[in-house]
Amino acid sequence: MRGDAFFDGVVKIAQSKILIGDVFSRIETISDKSINCCVTSPPYYGLRDYGTAKWIGGNESCDHKIPASEHDPKRAGGDMGSSHTIRFNRDKCYKCGAIREDKQIGIEETPNDYIQKLTKVFQEVWRVLRDDGTLWVNIGDSYCHNVLTHNTKSPVQGCKKRGTTHDFPYRDFSGTGMKTKDIIGIPWMLAFALRGAGWYLRQDIIWAKPNPMPESVTDRCTKAHEYIFLLSKSRKYYFDYEIIKEPAVSPLRAREKLNGESSVDTKMRGNSSCCGVETDKRNKRSVWSVATRPYKGAHFATFPPALIEPCILAGCPEGGVVLDIFAGSGTTGKVANDNNRNFIGIEINPNYVDIMKQRIGSFEVINDN
Repeated sequence: MRGDAFFDGVVKIAQSKILIGDVFSRIETISDKSINCCVTSPPYYGLRDYGTAKWIGGNESCDHKIPASEHDPKRAGGDMGSSHTIRFNRDKCYKCGAIREDKQIGIEETPNDYIQKLTKVFQEVWRVLRDDGTLWVNIGDSYCHNVLTHNTKSPVQGCKKRGTTHDFPYRDFSGTGMKTKDIIGIPWMLAFALRGAGWYLRQDIIWAKPNPMPESVTDRCTKAHEYIFLLSKSRKYYFDYEIIKEPAVSPLRAREKLNGESSVDTKMRGNSSCCGVETDKRNKRSVWSVATRPYKGAHFATFPPALIEPCILAGCPEGGVVLDIFAGSGTTGKVANDNNRNFIGIEINPNYVDIMKQRIGSFEVINDN
């Protein structure tokens, strides 16, 4: 437990803090070894711009866009062709000289840049986690043709409320070995990078989506899964496997249902391969079938609460502290509070605070001053 007043002793009523600002500056304010577990989902690579960029200097009335008839000077001699003209200047406006500052994660020029930045973020998570703490990371993948398409007909174009995809800075894939239409492999790139940084890569959990986002592709299957990686700082760590056990489904129970037999008769015969003793629970499997559940008016990429509840229950005891470094609409905080765990969230976009209040209830907001 932390030694300050906020988390002193056994906490009977779950409390929450939301730290507003970029993750690097805000996580510095969290004490070493004060977090029981971190459950988070980083912004996916090259899919959305969350509108957090700021232009410094230059002409305030300038739109900082490159006209469709002109090319970005940084791309002179490129092989993309004029049909893929970038809408926004990448890091400097060539019309007024303003400098673009954007601390969000997910808009890096290359997948390696993205992975390196996330690895640095999770080095800070390592610092704030207890020695027996765990990290649960949900992360999706991207395709090369998605991140290379900059026109408004991009296959992953988002609506105005959910961020856009067609105004991203240019990404140079030359020398990476990746081709248009290749799947990048972002989840495993991150998993291996974290393992190389000292984390124990304990498990890959498959989030199977019964209601995946429809896709119009005709040369591959519709994507209906994502990954959750379980990582730890130490070989031995806190993991309450009992609390997340799931209903057992044995051949005998299946026969009981098929033949209309009573559960009493089945229990008398035994329903387990162990000593003939009936067991109603089994260890949770590594494939979790959880339907997506959009939250009206919220950040578009919300966690389904049922997806992360097992992570929080298994990774954090009651009265402990759960961290989400990309808090978004506050689903992690809601699930933590509902299960009597304390919560600290970090969010770069202050516009999500009102949404979090609807879901989490009362919490302390600390702005990055």
